Amino acid sequence: MKKLIALLALASLANLAAAADVVGNAKAAENKVSMCIGCHGIPGYKATFPEVYQVPMLGGQSAKYIENALAAYKKGERKMPTMRGIAASLSEQDMADIAAYYSQQK
Repeated sequence: MKKLIALLALASLANLAAAADVVGNAKAAENKVSMCIGCHGIPGYKATFPEVYQVPMLGGQSAKYIENALAAYKKGERKMPTMRGIAASLSEQDMADIAAYYSQQK
């Protein structure tokens, strides 16, 4: 019984460590940002769905801000249908990579 409890405790720690190890890789994101460039790569661009609004530039933003924003779109906490659809397709690693990529731009 003690061995089982110890094994479960180790498995739990391994899961926590794996979740904390998501580190963004800007180089890996080069093939992941193609869906972002159409809106976020155009200075002064305004989207027209679901309403007209200014699309923010991502270059130079904090990586943590970008990761949090993508996670919020994925969970439905932010209400932009296009972004929610894109974020839903991203893994935590994808989000970290994209955030690293844009945070390194000026």
